Amino acid sequence: MYSLVKRIFDIAFSLAAILLILPFMIPIVLGLLLTGEHYVFYFQKRIGYKNRMFYIWKFATMLKNSPKLAGGIITTTGDPRILPMGHFLRKTKINELPQFINVLKGDMSFVGPRPLMKEASFDLYPPDVQAVVYNVRPGITGIGSIIFRNEEELMTQVKEEGGDPKYYYEKVILPYKGRVEKWYQANQSFLLDFSILVCTVLVIVFPEANFLPKLYPDIPKEDLRGLIFESKSEQLATAQEV
Repeated sequence: MYSLVKRIFDIAFSLAAILLILPFMIPIVLGLLLTGEHYVFYFQKRIGYKNRMFYIWKFATMLKNSPKLAGGIITTTGDPRILPMGHFLRKTKINELPQFINVLKGDMSFVGPRPLMKEASFDLYPPDVQAVVYNVRPGITGIGSIIFRNEEELMTQVKEEGGDPKYYYEKVILPYKGRVEKWYQANQSFLLDFSILVCTVLVIVFPEANFLPKLYPDIPKEDLRGLIFESKSEQLATAQEV
């Protein structure tokens, strides 16, 4: 019943959202056509429901061949690969709005684990996480999206402190994402989905606020900023062993 009602909600509200925001998207489309590399949408293969591949829709915010340039899939604040309008679109999350089309098609839901790239992220999950994380449709937002809304800032801090952002992403962020998404799987409900939607809006309006400990006291916890220094020590020890 939960899955059926959630899918009906996704269809109805994604269609309504597309019709509602369409007039407001015209300036963004024109801006992207007239700046950067003059393309509007970015399509990328991601892992979806039951680990099937699909193409995610986003507004273009980076150079077309960004993954092949310095930095790879890791994006930091002030990344030179970000297009002129890209900083604004990424900061406000407007770049994610075309995913309403993915929701309408059934590739995604409003709430769920964020869809990952296969080789760069999903394959780095341990097998127990890979087996269950996409037993639900991936989402435009989710508990992991809220926790890691400042992922670019974390990557920047790691880089500024002399660490390796790629190492930090693989050894700290991804394992924690896996634990958080397994928590969502175990606790999913209409109430949880609704609270995640509300919390998503709140953290966009109040980016420094931290509502999670009070809303979800039993969620897995990590001191991600503190682990920057721990991961640097592990990284250094690994290098010395080699």
